Amino acid sequence: MTPRIRAFAAILLASLAAAGSAGAELLHVLVEERAMAEFGAEFPANGQVKVHVQGDPGEAHLLSAFWMDKATGQFIANAVSPQGAVTRVTGLATVTVPVPVPQRRMMPDEIITAQDLAVIELPLSRVGAYAVSDAQGLVGMQVRSLLAKGRPILNRSVRPPLVIDRGDKVSIRYQDGLLELSAPGRALGDAHRGQEVKIVNLVSNASVIGIATAEGIVEVSQ
Repeated sequence: MTPRIRAFAAILLASLAAAGSAGAELLHVLVEERAMAEFGAEFPANGQVKVHVQGDPGEAHLLSAFWMDKATGQFIANAVSPQGAVTRVTGLATVTVPVPVPQRRMMPDEIITAQDLAVIELPLSRVGAYAVSDAQGLVGMQVRSLLAKGRPILNRSVRPPLVIDRGDKVSIRYQDGLLELSAPGRALGDAHRGQEVKIVNLVSNASVIGIATAEGIVEVSQ
């Protein structure tokens, strides 16, 4: 084989390899698009599809058929080559979403800081409808029930921090236009900001219900 023929053969092999790679890459894109279509409006806005095709599918420029199990991500498709040949391909199309998780075990009553959280990609099937997806919204929240390291945080596992504890001395405030009154009281329950709480007025010994507006402060409307 002359040097000229060897050079031509090398260029041809490189071109074929590039075409095969492009075809394989295109197949992943086609599967991703079909997987997103399977979920339709249920597909999460911040989700992405990770595609794994079993074996060597070769070139594929079209999918003539596609079946997918949304629960497991398993799919079967008919891949059509540029020459019209149809090949049955199988694999996984896993939908993942970024989810904030604790970087350490967190106990009830702890306040979550930004340093306590990490954001990782998890399969949608492992996240669930009640998992918190907004890391920024978790900062400053109070742990309600134990949070395991690396596990999604459920809405019911956190709450706004308490500003009043049962038995705390509080300032009862009443405002009506220019009229503003205050009296000492004692809380008969726990409350976070904006939550109703029952208190007893230490002057009149009457029980009233107000809104916890800040630490140690309860506002009443009547």
